[in-house]
Amino acid sequence: MKTLYYSHADFLLHDTGIDHPESADRLRSIDKALAAPEFSGLIRASPPPGMEQQIRLIHTQAHIDTILNAVPRHGLRYLDSDTVLSPGSGKAALRAVGAVCDAVDRILAGEADNAFCAVRPPGHHAESERAMGFCLFNNIAIAAEYARTHHQLKRIAIVDFDVHHGNGTQAAFYEQPAVLYASSHEIPHYPGTGYPSETGVGNIINVPLAAGDSGLEFRQKYSRIILPALRAFKPELLLVSAGFDAHRDDPLASIRLVEDDYRWLTQELMEIAGIYCGSRMISILEGGYNLKALAASVAVHVKTLLASEVQAGK
Repeated sequence: MKTLYYSHADFLLHDTGIDHPESADRLRSIDKALAAPEFSGLIRASPPPGMEQQIRLIHTQAHIDTILNAVPRHGLRYLDSDTVLSPGSGKAALRAVGAVCDAVDRILAGEADNAFCAVRPPGHHAESERAMGFCLFNNIAIAAEYARTHHQLKRIAIVDFDVHHGNGTQAAFYEQPAVLYASSHEIPHYPGTGYPSETGVGNIINVPLAAGDSGLEFRQKYSRIILPALRAFKPELLLVSAGFDAHRDDPLASIRLVEDDYRWLTQELMEIAGIYCGSRMISILEGGYNLKALAASVAVHVKTLLASEVQAGK
């Protein structure tokens, strides 16, 4: 498989302050892990900055202006107790949007089979007019709407395995049947959404996990609920909100996944992408706050994306 790997120095400019879990060290740990010789086959891509017209696919102009105008010249500015801006945050957020949209363009052009976008700030909590949960702009929602409107795709699936529910992504597509949103996440937990009763127009699938759940429960629920729903939907493009904070060592949640669980799910998703999407799959970083666990989990995820034995139709 040909795999694009998106990273950029601008992502390190988003300074969240001392002891904030969503720090630039997250990307440093990922870059170090993916510098190993086994990842020499990655196609390393430097993303362009995103454009406001791309962000406007999901967010209001007022929200864009609020975020970019709030970027401080010095120090930090808190939008809420979790979500912070520094002088480099605007550059980082725009570059993240540029990365995911460029990945859509290049994957749909056939330049690669799949992509991993190591971007920050993360995005799946950001709503059309609200930054929250470390997120400024909703990267994966923008990518999905960009693929739908710019490339005229009719069926796009988003799978979100971050331990926190992607309330912003759900809200963006709650009444859009062309986009299937399927999420597994710990309940009750931040942000307080993601119950099975939240179904949109039949395109929203929420699969709660309970504190203490292991890979066994995780795999059973995907095998019983999410994977069959993806096969029934037959997506033309598969997008993944890749949060690794359901790992047993993560400090912000209580699910007990290990690296092999991420390998298993990545391979399952790749097989579905191979059958229905021409292998077209784009993975976008969300959470994951234990640096060692994050680096190891991303390494397994990306190694699986690169695996040549997963071919279309198998």
